[in-house]
Amino acid sequence: MLNGTSITRERIAAVEPRIRPFVRHTPVLGVDMVDFGRPPLGVDLKLECLQHSGSFKARGAFTNLLERRVPAAGVVAASGGNHGAAVAYAAMRLGHKATIFVPEVSPPAKLERIRGYGAELVVGGARYAEALAASEDFAERSGALQIHAFNQEETLVGQGTLGLEIEADLPELDTLLVAVGGGGLIGGIAAWFAGRIRIIAVEPEGAPTLHRAFEAGRPVDAPTEGIAADSLAPKRVGEMMFPIAEAFVERSILVSDDEIIAAQAALWDRVRIISEPGGAAAFAALLSGRYAPAAGERVAVLVCGANANPARS
Repeated sequence: MLNGTSITRERIAAVEPRIRPFVRHTPVLGVDMVDFGRPPLGVDLKLECLQHSGSFKARGAFTNLLERRVPAAGVVAASGGNHGAAVAYAAMRLGHKATIFVPEVSPPAKLERIRGYGAELVVGGARYAEALAASEDFAERSGALQIHAFNQEETLVGQGTLGLEIEADLPELDTLLVAVGGGGLIGGIAAWFAGRIRIIAVEPEGAPTLHRAFEAGRPVDAPTEGIAADSLAPKRVGEMMFPIAEAFVERSILVSDDEIIAAQAALWDRVRIISEPGGAAAFAALLSGRYAPAAGERVAVLVCGANANPARS
């Protein structure tokens, strides 16, 4: 156990069977990078974009609702879109009220998902931090249970079940590339692997939350700009995930908006996978050459979200 955190392999393993009836075991697709115009390299894509609600966030949402007591006022969450959709979906499945606060930057496809799951949707503020403040005020006034998108033990533990699943799928894996916003996903996965594989963080240049935290030695404010701002720009990484990242994440790689757009296009053009910008960011590091695997390295890329409307985005 890493000192100062209860986000452990044992806790992740214990919660996995509890959420298993509600989450999909998502598939792995093997590809060769030669099909994307790169030197030959076998790569495994873990398609968590096919998870319920369109992203990995369903894992943390169900963990929160099943591990914590939900009051009559229901649950409340702030989100750029994916966490809100996941909480709304989990609340619908488990019979709870849900109120979701999102910033104005959230794409229509994500708002449609949240409404479709029957949640009360409140849109306001330019960025995630403003939606979070509004959700905290609502929780205080209503008594609703607040479910944080990344800085919450249950959220991290739930996302960690994806690490457990990846290890079961790919037992010979050397390296995993993971997109980072607030860090709940990479924190949970890193806690599961605990240094047994190389974990590389990938972030947009316009929202380098973990990159800045590594430089400062602690979570600090970072810019919140770029094409993936709705999912990868929460201002700073979570306090709970940072010690895990310091211990078990090798480094952070920054990718440009153009590289993310190219990765989205390549995933669709070559393998017909729809990914939102944040979901394609990790693949962008490989496609652009910003991450160059060693000879014989077994690499996997997490495609973590697909809440984009292909007709409009």
